[in-house]
Amino acid sequence: MANPILVTGAAGRVGAVGRTVTELLLKQGKAVRAMVRNEDERAQALRDMGAEVVVGDLLDLDSMHRVIAGCETMYFSMSISDAYLAATINTAAVAKHHGVKAFINMSQMTVSQMSITETTPSPQHKLQWLSEQALNWSGLPVVHVRPTVFLEGFFLTLTPDSVRQSNQIRLPFGEGKTSPVAAEDVARVVATLLQNPQSHIGKIYHLTGPQSENLHFFAQEYSKALGRTITFQDIPVEPWRDELLKRGLPVHVVNHLTAMADLHRAGRFDRMSDDVRTLTGQGPLSVQEFVRKNAATFTASAKAKEA
Repeated sequence: MANPILVTGAAGRVGAVGRTVTELLLKQGKAVRAMVRNEDERAQALRDMGAEVVVGDLLDLDSMHRVIAGCETMYFSMSISDAYLAATINTAAVAKHHGVKAFINMSQMTVSQMSITETTPSPQHKLQWLSEQALNWSGLPVVHVRPTVFLEGFFLTLTPDSVRQSNQIRLPFGEGKTSPVAAEDVARVVATLLQNPQSHIGKIYHLTGPQSENLHFFAQEYSKALGRTITFQDIPVEPWRDELLKRGLPVHVVNHLTAMADLHRAGRFDRMSDDVRTLTGQGPLSVQEFVRKNAATFTASAKAKEA
């Protein structure tokens, strides 16, 4: 039997790249070892798909030996965390020990504009840049994947409340342009790379949506998808940051999101790439298509309207 392909973060919620990658690989008849943090209903769902599910912690040396042993190809991903660099290095060290032949690393578009002298205010961006450096130094056969902002991140997580309540996208993005990409498109790219990773070793791929526009344009796309007028309302960064903290988001995550908002205002996410279409043969999902697919999330229920 072929060595399984390891997918870390396979039970993730927001974005769900790992889960979608697992599903795509299984449909292609690949053996997949899905790493999860906890044994729960999401782990069982992966098992029901046909994946070999292994519980592990990216920061725990012993469990990573269990997770990686026997895998020649792997996809590494981790959610926003102040332990991101330590987890990357721990995983890389164990992967090198076990002779992994292809290491697909999920990174972030902003890293493309960073260097030893250029960084951003985001602590997460700095950790991801350092992680890329460490992986390159490790000698592992690495492929870096750098998506821009996820549609499931800012747009599906942070805009539905205001769209439902006041038909407004309320974000501190100013007039800056951005090219958000859907997690399913990123997952399709990763699954493609995992099928024939050797031909991609040493390369970096940048993943964007099909359009780089400001939020006024995307508000029009929301309007077309939802059948009602949606507008964009720029808001100050600091009150927005305070609201995120009130929601209970970790300070590290909030600092990252706030820095991303500032970078959007400055036009740093105005980036375009054809890598999604080139690698998969299919163009990425547009904002309008994405909102239409998730229309219920952006629409008040009948009961709520009556209340």
